Amino acid sequence: MRRMWLAALAVALVGCPDDGPPECVTVDTLCAPLYQPTFENVFNNTIRMTCGNQLGSCHSAQGAGNMSLVDAPTAYASLLDGRVTPGDPGCSELIVRTHAPGKSYLMPPGSGPGLSAAERCALVQWVQAGAPGPVTVAPGTAP
Repeated sequence: MRRMWLAALAVALVGCPDDGPPECVTVDTLCAPLYQPTFENVFNNTIRMTCGNQLGSCHSAQGAGNMSLVDAPTAYASLLDGRVTPGDPGCSELIVRTHAPGKSYLMPPGSGPGLSAAERCALVQWVQAGAPGPVTVAPGTAP
């Protein structure tokens, strides 16, 4: 009985823990992106800088959640392995988790608001466009 009372008191003081992220969120696909929403820009300007750098980010070479975002090919493969639904940003885990200020599942984690609205917009528009992959250029040709 005492254990039950202590557990109830702990929930009352701390509150219920956040559930996991919802399957889908409402997003604005007509927003103003920080940069042109190509994979190269998404990777270089947001993912590599906040999620996959070698200076201690969660998804560096070790890959928290079995996801490494350390380089463009690895990042693209990891994102398209169930974390991004091409053409459906509102139901893509990447978008759901980056559009969650104040929630325990916000990415990148921390006490701040996460990514800027313009960065989130670039992610949304990249996914909305079908999440096209890195541009590969044949040797000796211009992109």
